Amino acid sequence: MISASNIALAYGKRVIFKDVNIKFTPGNCYGLIGANGAGKSTFLKILAGERDADRGEIIVGPRERIAMLRQDQFAFDEETVFNTVVMGHKRLFEVMGEREAIYAKGEFSEEEGIRVGELEVEFGEMGGYEMEAEVGVLLSGVGITDELHQRKMKDLDGRDKVRVLLAQALFGNPDILLLDEPTNQLDLKTIRWLEDFLARFQNTVIIVSHDRHFLNQVCTHIADIDFGKIQVYVGNYDFWYQASALAQRQRQEESKKAAAKASELKEFIQRFSSNASKARQATARKKLLDKLTLDDMPQSSRKYPYVVFKPGRPCGDVILEIDGLAKAIDGVEVLNDFSLTVNKGDKIAFVGGNSLAKTTLFQILTGEVAPDAGSFRWGVTISTSYFPKENGHFFNNDFNLVEWLRQFAPPTEGESFARAFLGRMLFSGEEALKQTNVLSGGERVRCMLARMMLGDANVLILDEPTNHLDLESITALNDGLIAFPEVVLFSSHDHQVVSTVANRIVEITPNGVIDRMMGFDDYLESEDVAKMRDRLCQGYVHLDL
Repeated sequence: MISASNIALAYGKRVIFKDVNIKFTPGNCYGLIGANGAGKSTFLKILAGERDADRGEIIVGPRERIAMLRQDQFAFDEETVFNTVVMGHKRLFEVMGEREAIYAKGEFSEEEGIRVGELEVEFGEMGGYEMEAEVGVLLSGVGITDELHQRKMKDLDGRDKVRVLLAQALFGNPDILLLDEPTNQLDLKTIRWLEDFLARFQNTVIIVSHDRHFLNQVCTHIADIDFGKIQVYVGNYDFWYQASALAQRQRQEESKKAAAKASELKEFIQRFSSNASKARQATARKKLLDKLTLDDMPQSSRKYPYVVFKPGRPCGDVILEIDGLAKAIDGVEVLNDFSLTVNKGDKIAFVGGNSLAKTTLFQILTGEVAPDAGSFRWGVTISTSYFPKENGHFFNNDFNLVEWLRQFAPPTEGESFARAFLGRMLFSGEEALKQTNVLSGGERVRCMLARMMLGDANVLILDEPTNHLDLESITALNDGLIAFPEVVLFSSHDHQVVSTVANRIVEITPNGVIDRMMGFDDYLESEDVAKMRDRLCQGYVHLDL
């Protein structure tokens, strides 16, 4: 068990937490949610003892061990993959090292013999004799092959390092498991394995994640950071979303009723306060008005941007025809004989283990990259708008946000139009004058979505648009893509976005393409698709969103 008592934290005048009291109990999995900047990751660090609150205390059960998913990919570069995982259980790793150092001497003193006996007992009590098997199971589960176990961490790419650090957090059956964005850079197979692992996990889990599908699959409770406090709801993310929306509507209705009553009393007092026959009634109503408290609704930190794509014209009969596209990058073939016909109303999710193949395809279709072979043709009625995965070059300038957005607005529109548009994307007041070269990742994504909305395109092309976004912005984008009446071509690691937007799935495998007119969840369960994938890929291929 772990609990927080009267936790308070502020950065200058900005209050992050105010008198937070919460208890996390074993057997439950808590999804910690809140807007960007609400303090989710900070609260995890406070729970883990990695940073101090201004006031209050964290209470952990006696002899209980906390494990936290590390975000620093370079912290263990000189360690082997195997040792890095074991280091998730600090005391076990220390005992293992001392034990091995004594045994390495060959001959040791009586004192050392007594010491190694003590170490063997402690080693066994902590599960040391099952250590190698557990490490192997965890690394296999997160997709790290046997030949990498004795390699140094510095020899791994960033994606594999993230997986090893996840195995490190899970190792040794911690009493309290803290996971900050655990699904980042994981393929679908590994995410499903993690979901199953957490379903079997008997201790306390607290998770920060922007993956709504993952939160729905694993969470028994939602801990919502808002108004500087943390409110716990029983149920998964969808249940919280419905419950919080209902509570917000109720607060709004109560506020409206109180305001209406106050207005009625004030009007009566003004009309009859000088009327002798009504003076007593006016006085009574004034006393009632004084007792009526109009509590301002607390200002939520949760804000949703306005994401609505409006096509300038409908698509004609011919959308896009692709014939035999091929492309190699640095001598490695990423597309080979790729052909596809896009039809009216298609919302196609491109999936597959090679993210470079999807990005390259989008770059070819938007004219950023030339194919090595093959051709493609857009219909004459088609206008496209593209969201690239890497968008830094759009912001390498000295513009403020108003100046930046006006590049893409109609020439007849001025600063007031740009400010209003930016306000709907959560850049209000002085935020609209922020320099583009200091924007965060999430702020850049919101700017790029604003740029797309101004394009009035009837075909949207999006490469991983949910990266860096908070849950509210992902929800707004998700709803915007569902409502868009024309064609969407996209890739995304967000399961819920893919399953709710796409009506057609195109999986790019190493040896061919699987193309099915169906939703994503049906695609995952399709035996026909599984057989096709086996034939194409000769066994196993990552189905990485």
